[in-house]
Amino acid sequence: MRTLETTVEVRGPWSLATGAAFWEGFAPAALPPAAGGHLTTTFRSDTDWTPVHAEVAQDGDVARVRVRGAGDLEAAAAQVARFLALDVDASGWPGIGAADPVIGQAQRALPGLRPCGFHSPYEAAAWAVLAQRLRIVVAARLRTELIGRHGDEGAFPAPAVLRGLDLDLPGRKAEYLHAVADAALEGRLDGAALHHADPERSVADLQQIRGIGPFAAELVVLRGANAPNAVPRHERRLEAEIVERYGPGADLDRIAEAWRPLRTWAAVHLRALREERTREMAGVR
Repeated sequence: MRTLETTVEVRGPWSLATGAAFWEGFAPAALPPAAGGHLTTTFRSDTDWTPVHAEVAQDGDVARVRVRGAGDLEAAAAQVARFLALDVDASGWPGIGAADPVIGQAQRALPGLRPCGFHSPYEAAAWAVLAQRLRIVVAARLRTELIGRHGDEGAFPAPAVLRGLDLDLPGRKAEYLHAVADAALEGRLDGAALHHADPERSVADLQQIRGIGPFAAELVVLRGANAPNAVPRHERRLEAEIVERYGPGADLDRIAEAWRPLRTWAAVHLRALREERTREMAGVR
């Protein structure tokens, strides 16, 4: 197992601790809390499907990234930067908050938040299938069992492995997971490509994968590829937050024009605040 250490100069506001703590409530694939200024995680490279162990530390505006594994470590380090949104030039992010007081308030409440996504579009798509029509805790248990039985080094099973499994899962989940694995092996869930592609076209294309509907396709693009400039159109909780913050009849598309080129970021901030408020009302935090 080899090790690569590299640095990423982060442009714009950034707090590793805030990003890890407010991972928008997707607990089954959430990043662990950053302890002592360091974040550690294990993921599946979407370049060669090898397991990767990563450690990230913040040193001011510089991210120090260490990755260990047997595959393409330069690609793995780039994947880390992508799912932590460290590769996005957010120099203009404070200006978006200055122009939109609602987003400005969210920025102050979540200082330095950069949207952390799933490790890859592949993992996001697999989670979307597992979570369909199931309670989150049940879907999370299924995911944990898949990793424990068929993953390696703590990483989610590789697509070739997942494709060959005879899974006893509710409904058509096994069929849909096989379709996700096929799509990954065909290159249709490439993280770097989806990150830079037109998000609306990608969302439409991904719905050609069996079992991936509009909501799941958005999840794959916005949170799997961590595309920075897209508008979620199938997020009921975001819609509710928009009405609460901007008033009845508020039009998401019109409001989101002021968020360019970081529309995803603004949406994630509003969702993160709603998740935090929901947890507080439930007495979780």
